[in-house]
Amino acid sequence: MSRIPSLALFPLSDVVLLPEVSVPLYIFEPRYRQMTRAALEGSREIGMVAVRPEGAGAMAGDPPLFEVGCVGRITHAQERPDGTFQILLVGEHRFRILEEQDRAPSQLYRSAEVELLEDRAPGDESERAAFEQTRRELLDLVVRLVERVGSSDDPRRVEQALEGLDPTRLVNSLAQSISLRPIERQQLIETDSIIGRCETLSDLLRFRLAAGGLADHDSGALPN
Repeated sequence: MSRIPSLALFPLSDVVLLPEVSVPLYIFEPRYRQMTRAALEGSREIGMVAVRPEGAGAMAGDPPLFEVGCVGRITHAQERPDGTFQILLVGEHRFRILEEQDRAPSQLYRSAEVELLEDRAPGDESERAAFEQTRRELLDLVVRLVERVGSSDDPRRVEQALEGLDPTRLVNSLAQSISLRPIERQQLIETDSIIGRCETLSDLLRFRLAAGGLADHDSGALPN
């Protein structure tokens, strides 16, 4: 498995990035402004990784992190006059932290050696058939969810747009855009198998429907 010897880490308590999807970010803390400048001068990659729930109150320091995160590539960056940044980050590869590194005296942000993880797509005919059944169930759940929340999106138009997506993009796009708690998205990013991720996402949507639909917080537009 490929490794990145030193990847800048960007810990957040409320954002979990998945491959092939994007997230806009506002960078204002000095350490992450330094991290962004270093990334823009180099590979343009940073490692998005979620903070464990028990560390959410220690964000000003070095809170404990989940081991699995996602390498994101900065595809757009705008530096403001005050030194803050607006960036667009696109997920590329899931990773596992192998060892966090000591910081040089001038380095404010954390970094680690990481191992890249593969999203295992359906392989043989039986796996593809199993995924197709799970995919169909997931799309039905999405339609029911759109209908339940009274979205301005046409449920069938959403379904048609999702039909053409490959397995990885379908599951990851839905996981990123549907209202889920960070810990639920973390559960998804730690699942190597796309079939397993699809099944887990379906279970989460069934729970949302049983509980009355999307929560008011963390809601996002569905892909269309």
